[in-house]
Amino acid sequence: MSSSSTRSRSLDLSSAGGLSPRAGPALRALLAGLACSGLGLAFAAGCHQDMRDQPRYEPLEASEFFEDGMSSRPLVPGTVARGELRVDRAYPGRGADSLRVQPIPVRMTDELLERGRERYEIFCTPCHDRVGTGNGMIVRRGFKRPPSYHIDRLRKAPIGYFYEVITHGYGAMPSHASQVPPDDRWAIAAYVRALQLSQNAPLADLTDAEREELRRAHPPAARHE
Repeated sequence: MSSSSTRSRSLDLSSAGGLSPRAGPALRALLAGLACSGLGLAFAAGCHQDMRDQPRYEPLEASEFFEDGMSSRPLVPGTVARGELRVDRAYPGRGADSLRVQPIPVRMTDELLERGRERYEIFCTPCHDRVGTGNGMIVRRGFKRPPSYHIDRLRKAPIGYFYEVITHGYGAMPSHASQVPPDDRWAIAAYVRALQLSQNAPLADLTDAEREELRRAHPPAARHE
């Protein structure tokens, strides 16, 4: 028998459809590689279809999941589209006559003042200190000192002035509009008014009991003849 006939028989397939045990390792590796490639292509094609045909709704498509049959859901109350926030329209700090608001346009309550105190101590005390004299911690370390809230100019300023300064900044003070929402700006402005009153309350506004308590706390100096 010739050597060519022997090599031919070594590559015959078995009756079960597989490779002959005598098939060469190179041929086995080639067929295994082709099989793996086929499986990989099939898997990739399946992933491609899954990503293309995602379980999602088209705009305005009907839905059986929601009771109203709409897949496009209504916006959550208070939603503002990106770039459409207009805080100055809601709380401008100025009236229709372009003058600064004098009476505070929100209801004055203990809760409002407490919220204002909390926000003031977070955002304002580093410069203005706790009582508003302008001697905050960063001022003591070299930052430009702001005016005291208790000077005549600021005690007579409309309350809308403080809201406007918080919104837009003034002098060395930057805008806090991105950090303090409108409601909190009014709360801070209200608390600043309370601070001003605490340091400049007329004696006539006190009750008899409060006057007596004040007299005991600060007795008049004795006169020397």
